[in-house]
Amino acid sequence: MADTLDIIQLRTFVAIDECGGFGRAAVALHLSQPTVSQHVRSLEKRLQQPLVERDGRRAKFTQAGEKLLAEARRILAVHDEALARLDVTRARTIVVGSTETAAEQVLPELLGTMRRAFPERQVQFHIDRSTRMTDAVAKGSIDLAVVLDTGSTVAGVEVGELPLNWYAAPGWQAPAAGEPVPLVAYVEPCGMRQRALQELGEIGARVDIAAESGSLEGVIAAARAGLGVAVLPTGGRTPDGLVVRRDFPDLGRIHVRLITRRGLESEVEEAAISSLDGFFTARRYVHAVSA
Repeated sequence: MADTLDIIQLRTFVAIDECGGFGRAAVALHLSQPTVSQHVRSLEKRLQQPLVERDGRRAKFTQAGEKLLAEARRILAVHDEALARLDVTRARTIVVGSTETAAEQVLPELLGTMRRAFPERQVQFHIDRSTRMTDAVAKGSIDLAVVLDTGSTVAGVEVGELPLNWYAAPGWQAPAAGEPVPLVAYVEPCGMRQRALQELGEIGARVDIAAESGSLEGVIAAARAGLGVAVLPTGGRTPDGLVVRRDFPDLGRIHVRLITRRGLESEVEEAAISSLDGFFTARRYVHAVSA
């Protein structure tokens, strides 16, 4: 075993887990995907054992990789706390969270805004489900987060809304009258899942949960495989391998809110709100023109 572990490589390794894959970790860390892969290979070479293995189209951690994750988090926590105590970093990192379903559209623009507004500060992203990020903001581990709110029950500032649509594989056939509707959904708790069950219940349809996943990729993969119909917000392009289904009840729109931790500097919150207002205003204009 090597005598030392590289802090940067360990941070990359943890980001792969927190962001849900190599590609998202690369976006969050502002690195290329080959660089992220190289960091993992370097750790594997140092520890002389595989840390990540392929599982179909996805990557998962080996048993050794799971052990390294736990150790890496402890090492990084001690490292970052030491830097804070020594005041080596002059400006605190801004940690921005985003729900998976909004990340692809929202994060690039928000990243650009934050880096232009605060060039002396590092901006770090965290991608997760809305419920988990709400808890993280409350605990102070995330500074601000873009979350979905199906019932206007989440605190914070409403910055926009997105239409909710039904999605399925192109060749998927809706069930015959009287047959249950196979639904692909996030695991509970999930407001979109509840919205789908409510709308289908109001037309007297029975529902079977055909597949459920804790990640957006899992929901899309199950729907793409033809296991059922899924409910997702539309913030840009349709997910590859899926089509919008108009033969199901209208789901309306879902609120998008910005929540911030207590004590966050007002200028940071204002910059984020300005960026998000611009993002959703542009999309409202596009939707109006296309309609």
